[in-house]
Amino acid sequence: MSVPPSTDTDLWVSWNEYHRLIEKLALKVYESKYQFDAIVCLARGGVRVGDVMSRIFDVPLGILATSSYREAAGTVQGQLDIAQFITITRGSLEGRILLVDDMVDTGLTFQKVYDHLLKEFPVIEEMRSAVLWLKGHATVEPDYYCQFLPNNPWIHQPFEDYDSLRPHQLESWIRKGRVAE
Repeated sequence: MSVPPSTDTDLWVSWNEYHRLIEKLALKVYESKYQFDAIVCLARGGVRVGDVMSRIFDVPLGILATSSYREAAGTVQGQLDIAQFITITRGSLEGRILLVDDMVDTGLTFQKVYDHLLKEFPVIEEMRSAVLWLKGHATVEPDYYCQFLPNNPWIHQPFEDYDSLRPHQLESWIRKGRVAE
């Protein structure tokens, strides 16, 4: 499925572009020689990034649910909620950690989660961060990122089609060929 052309206010990302960015991010981390024991991704946007990277690096994946973009169909940032527990595939959260998400927008979520993890898991020795996109108005800079977006565009990610799709619409959607390739 093709995507509209990107502008200063809207960045449109196809599935292929999205996956290439994850691979580029993994390569940046690898080339830095940072040795980490686990990846923690922020759900929901960082889940795919974390999943792919945990497979590439063959390390456990921890998932921490956060939510702040709930207002106006997910386009306005509200109060940040951080889940009480982390789900991790093996072991516990300790040692050297790579914190991943899809983007750093304002930096508010990223900084609060970073501080939260260090407070709640004192056995974390070191934590670095990695994202696909860093927006120009961000107040924090991750250790690794693929694209710097100085104009702060709204990023239209390929999975957003599912945000408005409901189960009763699937048959029609599939018939129209709208399902991801």
